[in-house]
Amino acid sequence: MRQTGPAIHRCPSHRRIPIRRIGSMHACLSIALILSHATAQHPVVSSQAVGQSLQESGPKKLASKHLPNAIQVRSGVISGGLPEGPAAFAELRDLGVQTIISVDGAKPDLDLAKEFSMRYVHIPHGYDGIPSETIAAITKTLNELPGPIYIHCHHGKHRSPAAAASACVAQGTLSQSEAIGILQLAGTNRAYRGLFETVENVKPIDPLELSKLNFDFPASCDVPPLVDAMVALEVTFAKLDKFAIGGWKSLDATESLDTPHQAVLLQEHFEELLRLDDVKNYPGPFRDLLKESQLAALRVQSMLNPNTSAILSALTPEHREALGVNWKSIRSACTDCHQRFRDPPK
Repeated sequence: MRQTGPAIHRCPSHRRIPIRRIGSMHACLSIALILSHATAQHPVVSSQAVGQSLQESGPKKLASKHLPNAIQVRSGVISGGLPEGPAAFAELRDLGVQTIISVDGAKPDLDLAKEFSMRYVHIPHGYDGIPSETIAAITKTLNELPGPIYIHCHHGKHRSPAAAASACVAQGTLSQSEAIGILQLAGTNRAYRGLFETVENVKPIDPLELSKLNFDFPASCDVPPLVDAMVALEVTFAKLDKFAIGGWKSLDATESLDTPHQAVLLQEHFEELLRLDDVKNYPGPFRDLLKESQLAALRVQSMLNPNTSAILSALTPEHREALGVNWKSIRSACTDCHQRFRDPPK
């Protein structure tokens, strides 16, 4: 963790398998081993009382309508999920947040941040662990930019609590045991061994060395094509997954009518992934799992063809069962891929 000298640090470099935000899909796809017992050990604080609660140092859940899995890590530092839309940014404003750190692969919503007078810093990292230079950049941001600071990934369960806890240990504002408690409070999946190992092994950084680190606090970083593709795939998957969980029954008229279109997009996402030069260099089993998902997505698209099944309410029980089988195939292939190629520590 100790820096050997000043370094020009802009956007973090990316590892060979930079499949980042698809892990937010993984939370839906896999039967996660969740440390949920810790949640009951901490109070939940309403955002109406947040102004006072953020002055208190202890970690706690923050009740929120628009900020997924919001947790006070320590006074002035909050971890959570992606703030989507004006209502989420209004909640951040009510929390007093002035700086937002995104550790997600997706590009931050800079326009809304500007509208609410907040500054974004984009420091993305993956699920296989957090590089020491990334922890240093996050820690420097905590030290030098105005707070309170909100650190987010997508769902706020895995990457952001690990990043926030690690940076606070590096800063000297959390102990190692308190940092592990943050992961338990957030429900971080033990399957992400690299994230746990990062938190367990992070060391305080010499403040003088940290002050010498050259970091320009980028508002947005370019990410590899594979990450962008996975981000787009995850958004489409999440829309369709609502219907899959509900047995492919209509949720409301507008969403139901859009389902065939989302099925087309999903199949195209898998097809485009297979065409990426980066993917062509991955091991054969990685490509095989993508092909398996692409074929299952093609069958889902065919069964949701707008010429035959424009609305979900028109589907027969047999039709829904067949959709379920193919959706399960996509889930299984994605989970297998994550466990083999993304989640293990590098």
